[in-house]
Amino acid sequence: MNKINTNHAPAAIGPYSQAYKVGDIIYTSGQLPVDPLNDSMADTIKEQAEQSCKNVLAILEAAGSDSSLVFKTTCFLADITDFAAFNDVYQKYFTSHPARSCFAVKDLPKGALCEIEVIAKEK
Repeated sequence: MNKINTNHAPAAIGPYSQAYKVGDIIYTSGQLPVDPLNDSMADTIKEQAEQSCKNVLAILEAAGSDSSLVFKTTCFLADITDFAAFNDVYQKYFTSHPARSCFAVKDLPKGALCEIEVIAKEK
């Protein structure tokens, strides 16, 4: 097992890692829409979805992968009525249409509107 860490995605806010590579499979932790440069979050679901996707991609790059090799995503929404707006952004990043679960949760850390975790294959 190899721990993956990059400064191009937000640092973990608890006792966990950004990702692990086990063999040629990468498992990311959930990525909040936090901008790693200034630790801020945008206000809208589309902006937040964009940042969560960018954070996932930064971790995948650090692990030797990319979005085309993602085969499973789990997406969390603070409000299921954001589903369509979230999808508008998500589909730009995950064009290979990985298997996905997406559901609403009561709350997300830091008051985020979305969070994304992925499982991908190494290049």
